[in-house]
Amino acid sequence: MRKNWPILVGLLVCTQAFLSCSNSVSTFVANETEKPQTTTEEIATVLEEPTEPDTSVQEIAISDTASDTTVTVDTVNTDTTTHDAALEDSNELHFILEEDGITSDKIYLNYPADSFLTRFEIGDIVTVAINGYDTLEMPVAESSSDVPIAGFLVAAIKGSDQLVLTAHYAQMSDVLGITAENAPLQVSISMKEKGGYLLGLDIMRNTQYMDTYLEAYPDLSIEEFANFREVHTTGMGEHKLYRSSSPIYLYLGRNYYVDSLAQAAGVTTFINLADSENEAYSNKGYETTYYSTQNIIFLGVPPEFFSEIFKVGLVIGFRYMIEHEGPYLVHCTYGMDRTGFMIAVLEALMGATTEEIQDDYAKTFSNDFTVVNGKQVALNEQQIDFFKAVVLRNLKAVYHAEGIDVPDTKPIDWAAATEKYLGKLGMTPEEVSSLKDRLK
Repeated sequence: MRKNWPILVGLLVCTQAFLSCSNSVSTFVANETEKPQTTTEEIATVLEEPTEPDTSVQEIAISDTASDTTVTVDTVNTDTTTHDAALEDSNELHFILEEDGITSDKIYLNYPADSFLTRFEIGDIVTVAINGYDTLEMPVAESSSDVPIAGFLVAAIKGSDQLVLTAHYAQMSDVLGITAENAPLQVSISMKEKGGYLLGLDIMRNTQYMDTYLEAYPDLSIEEFANFREVHTTGMGEHKLYRSSSPIYLYLGRNYYVDSLAQAAGVTTFINLADSENEAYSNKGYETTYYSTQNIIFLGVPPEFFSEIFKVGLVIGFRYMIEHEGPYLVHCTYGMDRTGFMIAVLEALMGATTEEIQDDYAKTFSNDFTVVNGKQVALNEQQIDFFKAVVLRNLKAVYHAEGIDVPDTKPIDWAAATEKYLGKLGMTPEEVSSLKDRLK
C-alpha cells in the first residue's frame, strides 16, 4: 500500500488540474461568444459622411452605399415589448430624451432598432416631433448617404440598441438649437407615409454615378457635360449670372471646358465655394487658365447649409459680388450642392418661381447622372422630380431654421422670404438692394 501511495497522490493532483483547466476553458469560450453591445461610437462610424469620390477610376461613385434596392413593404406585426426608454401606443412612440443622448451633430434615442423596425420599415417617412422645438419629416434609413445633402433621417441599423436622428452634412444643434443643457425633452415618432421614401432610397443608392469622359455622354452638349449654363430665371438680367462645375479641378475631366466657356461668356468674377486660395493654386496648370486672371473669391465652405461657417461664407460671397462687376460665375467642385443652394438663393431673391428654381437645380443631376457601363442613361421623370423636391425642401428647411416659414400655398413670394433670410444672416437692406441691382 505504501508503494502505491505516491501513485495515488499523483493521480489526485492530475485530476484536480484537469478539472481546473476545464472550468477555465469553458469560461473563456462563454465570454468570447457573448454578443457585444453596439456602442455610440460604432453607430457614429456607420453614419460617417461619405468620403470624396475615387477619381482614379473611370466611373465616379458619388454614393458609397450598397446597391441592393430590394426593400420589403409587407405589413408587419407591432412590437408589444415594453422598453424603459419609450411609451408605446398604436400610433406613436414617445421618448424622454436625456442629456447623454444629445450631441452637437446627432440625437440618440435608447430604443432597439430591431423593435423600431417592427413598427416602421426602411423607406417609410415618419414625423418626428420634439416638444417645444420643432417637428420634422424624416425617412427611415440606414446611412446619412441615403438622403441628399442637408436631408434628415432616422437611422435604424439592425442589431443596434439605439436610434439616431441625424442629417447629411448638418449638425442637429444648428438645425434645432438643442444642446444637452435642454434635456430632458419629449420626442414623438409617428407614421407620415408608408414606403414614401422607397423611390428616394433607390435614387440615392443607384443613380448617382458620373464619368470623367465626354464620350460617356453622347446626348449632351459640351455645356451640359461641363454643367455650365447661364441662369435665366425670372428677374435675372441677361449675361449676369452663370454656374458650373469647377474650372480648375482636374479630376472631373470638365475643367478645361468650363474655363473656355467662361472666357467665351466674358465672366469677370468667380465665386469659388469649394477651395481655399492655396488649394486652388495647387491645381496643376492653374496659372495658365483664364480663370486665374479674373476676380476670384475663395470661400472653401463645406456643404453644411445650416452651419455658421456656410452662412458667413454665403454673405462674404454676396458682398464680393456687390463690390465687383459681373458677369458672375458660381462654382464648387461638381456645381451641384453648394452651387445649387447659392444659385437657388439668388434666383429666389430676384423673383424666380418655384418651378424655375426646381428646373434649374435638377438640370445638374440630368447633366451628370446616371452612367451605366460607360454610357449615360437619362434620368426618368420620377427621378428628376425627386431632385426638384430636394431644392425646395432645402430652401424651406434652411429658411425655417432662421425663423422664416415659407408657406406651401402658391405662388410663393420667394423674394420676400429671401430678403428676410439674408437679413438674418447679417446683410443690410442696402446690401440686399445693391446685390439685386448687380443681377438685374
